[in-house]
Amino acid sequence: MSGHHGKCIIVSAPSGAGKTTIVRYLLEHLGTLAFSVSATSRAKRAHEVDGQDYWFISAGEFQRRIEADEFVEWEEVYPGQYYGTLKHELHRIWKDGRHPIFDVDVVGGLDLKEIFGPNALAMFIAPPSIPALEERLRQRGTESPESLAKRVAKAGHELTYADRFDTVVVNDDRDRACIEAYQHVYDFLT
Repeated sequence: MSGHHGKCIIVSAPSGAGKTTIVRYLLEHLGTLAFSVSATSRAKRAHEVDGQDYWFISAGEFQRRIEADEFVEWEEVYPGQYYGTLKHELHRIWKDGRHPIFDVDVVGGLDLKEIFGPNALAMFIAPPSIPALEERLRQRGTESPESLAKRVAKAGHELTYADRFDTVVVNDDRDRACIEAYQHVYDFLT
């Protein structure tokens, strides 16, 4: 992506590894960061806010925007379920003089790392173990047994990508993981 101005922070993890908590912590403690709101075609969950958690758009609209080249990166995570980063979102943040932080899955994270090269810090948040991750997802109570099994299998596969990231933070103790992530980001931005 030509003409980009700032650095950016990419935070990726298998689902349930706690990346969202870490991203929130970083946003709270580093005023120069701004959350890059991804677009998705999946249905909005009850607690989610359009334009804050995600930009919620239909699969048809998503495809139209792909064709119009409005995305930095996008992927079809499950059939008919798209996620992507809109170019205008990044330009808005850079114009503000801030650095976008991405909360994306592992494939999206690696795509972004490739696009931004040395201007990006790509951080992988790892669960302490797969059983711990499974337990965390189960406690969340949002998964059917089938979707839980699917996510756990996917997480096992995603863990094999960890060494392709710039840094790995193991989220066994939440506070420690947040502080460790903060340190990495602070060092990269300064």
